[in-house]
Amino acid sequence: MGKPTGFMEYERIELAYQPASDRVVHYNEFVQPMTDAEIGIQGARCMDCGIPYCHQGCPVNNIIPDWNDLVYQQDWESAIEVLHSTNNFPEFTGRICPAPCEASCTLNIDDQPVAIKAIERAIADKAWEQGWVKPQVPTHRTGKRIAVVGSGPAGLACAQQLARAGHTVSLYEKEDRIGGLLRYGIPDFKLAKTMIDRRMSQMRAEGVEFHTHCHIGVDLPVSKLTDDYDAVVLSGGSEKPRDLDVPGRSFNGIHFAMDFLRANSKRVQGVFVPDEDFISAHDKHVIVIGGGDTGSDCIGTSNRHGATSVTQIEILDKPPEKEDKGLTWPNWPNKLRTSTSQEEGCERLWNLLTKSFESDADGNVTALNYVLVRWDKDENGRWQMSEVEGSEAQLKADLVLLAMGFVHPVHEGMLEELQEAKGLELDPRGNVKGSTEGAKAYFTNVDGVFAAGDMRRGQSLVVWAIREGRQCARAVDEWLMGRSDLPR
Repeated sequence: MGKPTGFMEYERIELAYQPASDRVVHYNEFVQPMTDAEIGIQGARCMDCGIPYCHQGCPVNNIIPDWNDLVYQQDWESAIEVLHSTNNFPEFTGRICPAPCEASCTLNIDDQPVAIKAIERAIADKAWEQGWVKPQVPTHRTGKRIAVVGSGPAGLACAQQLARAGHTVSLYEKEDRIGGLLRYGIPDFKLAKTMIDRRMSQMRAEGVEFHTHCHIGVDLPVSKLTDDYDAVVLSGGSEKPRDLDVPGRSFNGIHFAMDFLRANSKRVQGVFVPDEDFISAHDKHVIVIGGGDTGSDCIGTSNRHGATSVTQIEILDKPPEKEDKGLTWPNWPNKLRTSTSQEEGCERLWNLLTKSFESDADGNVTALNYVLVRWDKDENGRWQMSEVEGSEAQLKADLVLLAMGFVHPVHEGMLEELQEAKGLELDPRGNVKGSTEGAKAYFTNVDGVFAAGDMRRGQSLVVWAIREGRQCARAVDEWLMGRSDLPR
C-alpha cells in the first residue's frame, strides 16, 4: 500500500495525451508521461484495503500494492524487481492492457481507482532508462531443446522463462520480424516497436534463438520439430477472422481489419509493401464493422491516412455510460468506453445489422445496407436478436473493414499436419485442446506438445497471453526435469 490516508488527500490523475490534431499526423506514441513525483503521489493513493482485489483482476497476478508503495517511497529499482517477478513485459501491458486491475481496485467503487496502468508503465520505462533491465543468464544448461512456435506475447514469455531455466530455446515466427500481433497487428502509435527489439536483445543474451520467415507446417514440417526437440510449444495467435456472409461481400474495398493494419504497420516500420497489397483510407468514407480494440486501431489508422469520414458500427446495444457497481464490482464491467482513436474522430453507431453491400459498375463498394436490431430476453433469460421493421437504411462506404473478432487459430498447415500425424485434438471452438489445471496443465493430447495463449484459450488480452506463456513454461520445465523452480 502507499500512504494510509493518500486516497483521501490526492485525486486520481489520468495520463495526458498530445492533442488529437497533433497526433494524427504521425505514428509515434503520444502519451505525455507524468513526473516521478506525480507518479509517486498516484502510488500513495493505494489504500490499506485489506483484500487487494487488484490481484484478482490482473491475469498475471501482479503484486500491485507492493510496487505502488515502492514508487511512493521513490524506490524505483525495487519496484521493477517486484513487477518483473510476475510480468516479463510490463512495458507492453502498461501500454496496451485495458487494465482490469483498475476495475477491481477498491477505490473504483467511487470511480477513482489507483492509476495502476500509468504506474506500471512508468516503472518499466524508468527501469530501461536507468539500465536496470539486464539479461538473466542461467548458471547451467540442461541440454534440453525446446521449440516455441509463435512469437507473440505468449511465445515470448514462454521462451524467456524456459531459457532462464537453462533450456535451449528456439522461437519460430512466420513473419519477417519477431513480435506476432505486437509487431504488426497493434499500431506503432500504441506500442513503439523498440519495446520489442530491446526485449529481443535481452532474450538473445539469455540464450533464445529467433527464427523468422519460418512458417511451421508450410516452410518447415511440424514433424521436424517433434523429431528434433524434446518439447514443442504451440503459442501462435487466434488468427482466423470472423467473416461476414452477406450479398456483396466480394466487392472491391471490403477487407479484413488485420490485412489493413498489417500492411500499414509494415510500411511505418520500413518494410516494403507493394502498392497492390497496401490498403489506403485516404479520401475515403470508411466503415469499421466491430466495436473492439481491433476496430479502434482501424479508426486511428484511417484518421492518419486522411479518411474523409470514419464510422464504426456495432450490432450490440450501446453500453451504459456508468455501470452499477453493486452488480459488477470487482469484475470487469460492461460500460461505454472511448479509446484515444475514437476521440480522434469517428461516428459510433449501435444496433446495426449489415444486410448487404452496393457497388459501382467496376465492382467497387459504394454503400452498406443495414437494418436496426433490438435485443430482448426470451423465457429462458437468453438474449435474442430481432430486426426492427421499417428501419432499413444505407451508409456511404468506399472502404469497409471487418473487425468482428477471430474465431480460432488457422488450422491449415501446422495444426492439420498434427491432426493427421499425431491425432491432435481441438476443442469445440476450434482451439487447440488443453487445460490450465492439474498435472496436465497446458499439455495437448500429443506427447511432448504443449499449447498456450490465444491458440489454446481463443482471442484474448496480451496480459492473459503472458500469463499462459509463463505457466506453460513451468509445465514444460516440470515435465522435462521432474520439478521446476519457475514461478507460476
